[in-house]
Amino acid sequence: MKMNTKIFNSLLKAVTCSRSTCFIHTTRVSFIWERDHKGGYLRDKPKHATTELIRDGLKELKGEIMLWKDEMKERFEGDPILVYRRGEIDIVWQFNQPEALSRWTTTSDSDHNEGHSTCELSLNKGGKGLFTGMLSSQVPKDGRVKRAGYCNMRSLRPRKSFKRDSYFDWRMYSHIVLRVRGDGRSYMLNIATMGYYDIMWNDVYSYALFTRGGPYWQLSKIPFSKFFLTSKGRIQDKQNPIPLDKVTHVGISASDKINASFHLEIDYIGLEFDPTHIEEFAYEMYTMPKYMVGV
Repeated sequence: MKMNTKIFNSLLKAVTCSRSTCFIHTTRVSFIWERDHKGGYLRDKPKHATTELIRDGLKELKGEIMLWKDEMKERFEGDPILVYRRGEIDIVWQFNQPEALSRWTTTSDSDHNEGHSTCELSLNKGGKGLFTGMLSSQVPKDGRVKRAGYCNMRSLRPRKSFKRDSYFDWRMYSHIVLRVRGDGRSYMLNIATMGYYDIMWNDVYSYALFTRGGPYWQLSKIPFSKFFLTSKGRIQDKQNPIPLDKVTHVGISASDKINASFHLEIDYIGLEFDPTHIEEFAYEMYTMPKYMVGV
């Protein structure tokens, strides 16, 4: 007997914040299995001839070999002894040149014909990253989409030579630090830990990113212990700390249901170790009867 996959309509989870309201938008969910990493988006991929694939692969061969040499050199030399000082920030992404922006990608609901929002990531006149766009919660008149209104910027996944997937290992840090200048709106900071199995492909840890909207830059320092687990935008009943050795992506989302343009200037995103921060996880779980959520 063949089992049909039940597809549920998207739901909306609201996270009420102290100064404003941040919203997490959801996509359709399959509770049986996932066909691909995109959750069904971009099914119609362009097909390329075998000769074209071979030609493109040979063009990238030199760069992949150089990357492999760097990996071997790092492995044999070993890691240096690291000494951390409080307040010292290791910058991971510096938004100061076009090459830095190429390590990020942007997407919005209109990219999937599920809304009218648009966004882009560019350099402003001061040479800093600028995440800007127009957020619209208007729903397309297709009788299928019920909620819309999101824009997102996301880092590319780290990889090893010959297209092998890799991870960021941030176990030696306690905080993520962003130097930003916003428009007074609230954004959502996301840390993805895409695992090997499809049930983990959409694991994302989120926390609100508030902006003041003034002329001055602000330094947002957020402990990893404050991030909560979501999957396809749904806050999960069973929470757990971020597996910091399995980080695959970092993203910033605009989805506060304010139908207006937004802009967020970004100087850098970095990491910091604070020895005085002893909190392991901010959210308490309770032991429940068997077959119910619990720890």
